[in-house]
Amino acid sequence: MVTEWDVAVIGAGPGGLSAAHAAATAGARTIVLERAEHPRYKTCGGGLLGTSLAIANPLITVPARDVVSAVTFTDGGRRSFTRRSGRRPLLTLVRRDEFDFAWYKAAVAAGAHVRQNAQVRAIAQGPDAATVILADAGTITARTVIGADGSAAISSRHVGVTFEQQDLGLEVELAATEADRAAWRGRVLLDWGPLPGSYGWVFPKGDELTVGVIVAKGRGAETRRYLSDFVARLGLADRRVVRDSGHLTRCRREDAPLRKGRVLVVGDAAGLLEPWTREGISYALRSGTWAGQVAARASTPSDLAEYDQSINQELVPEMVAGRRLVKAFARRRSLMHAAMATPFGWHAFEAFCNGDLSMTDVLQRPAVRAAISLLGGRTR
Repeated sequence: MVTEWDVAVIGAGPGGLSAAHAAATAGARTIVLERAEHPRYKTCGGGLLGTSLAIANPLITVPARDVVSAVTFTDGGRRSFTRRSGRRPLLTLVRRDEFDFAWYKAAVAAGAHVRQNAQVRAIAQGPDAATVILADAGTITARTVIGADGSAAISSRHVGVTFEQQDLGLEVELAATEADRAAWRGRVLLDWGPLPGSYGWVFPKGDELTVGVIVAKGRGAETRRYLSDFVARLGLADRRVVRDSGHLTRCRREDAPLRKGRVLVVGDAAGLLEPWTREGISYALRSGTWAGQVAARASTPSDLAEYDQSINQELVPEMVAGRRLVKAFARRRSLMHAAMATPFGWHAFEAFCNGDLSMTDVLQRPAVRAAISLLGGRTR
């Protein structure tokens, strides 16, 4: 089979576009297939950690809506306290339509071709190439296909990704008043929620406030009630709702496949995200970059094994640690709240946000291991 492209990427979010940028930069003939059209809205908190910024800053102009140096913590709306970073900012907040559009422009500038309004219907594989079948009956053939189209989409199902943890996130974008902007500028709120492992957030983004909650899948009514009560408790119930949306986050099983033949998956499509915070942008950017680099030089399916190695060495240990932490602390949310009030807890949180401390590092701290043991959790 004659291949039109060296690399075909399905999905033009951070994972897909970072993969396309890496592949095109390495000289691969690269095409991206996106079902919508940039710039397009995407449900997401939009908080960039230091790990994400380290990848993004050299390649794009990050469209920051706010830079956060303070965090207010509450436990079910009570016991409020605020901590401020004495070092670098903790988070950079973006709107996903603007952030993804910046990556789109960077991928195109690197030489990738982006085809928008391209709906993928199926993927087929032969001995020498993979074929992406489009809804309009067109086809794209490539030496390697990178799936970045989400955890419930075509590429994830084709590869056979299985999931261990699934959560429902609900979010509203509220029009911010001048008073809101002054009150929230440079500060986010994290609220430990009423259900095991749940939490809520307020992220300021200039003329909007992103308010959301996340809860284990299967408790839809309770999740909606948490969000409604949370917004009311914050005194924001009368703000105009700009957008109201929801999404499922899915975290892969440790033994779930990352590729099948000439098709590999990144980001949400691979179930790669941090199980405790459900942060996924840094996982999408890292896995996408590695996938693009590997795919650009791969000739045979066996050449793609380097991608598995990168994920297993770099991301899987973080996910294992995060999964253990969320299981332990879900039993007593008050312990998390109390920990953030201590110098140790706050400095660990700062270092995690800055990208200086991974979840694996957190789990190795003696105080954290002792706390998990007291809760009856496993540290190994």
